[in-house]
Amino acid sequence: MEQKQGEGTHKLSLIGRNILTLTGVKEVVSFDAKEVILDTVQGVLLLRGDELNVTRLLVEKGEVDLDGRIDSMVYTERGHGTKRSGSVAKRLFG
Repeated sequence: MEQKQGEGTHKLSLIGRNILTLTGVKEVVSFDAKEVILDTVQGVLLLRGDELNVTRLLVEKGEVDLDGRIDSMVYTERGHGTKRSGSVAKRLFG
């Protein structure tokens, strides 16, 4: 599949169902211990599992690292099934 001009790259690396590294992340829409919703350059990514934890977030570079047990990863089109639940920074540090 050819990538559109100006569109960032998106890479997903999963090690043993419990360490996930992503690039091309535009925004962390929401997260908790059971579900993480990320807006990526390839669409919205819904991650479900248990004890999910954002271990590294570099917004300016579009990089996110997660750990915990990952049970599923599903891409959807933007605007389908995503709801915003406040500032990610507020949830991380508030």
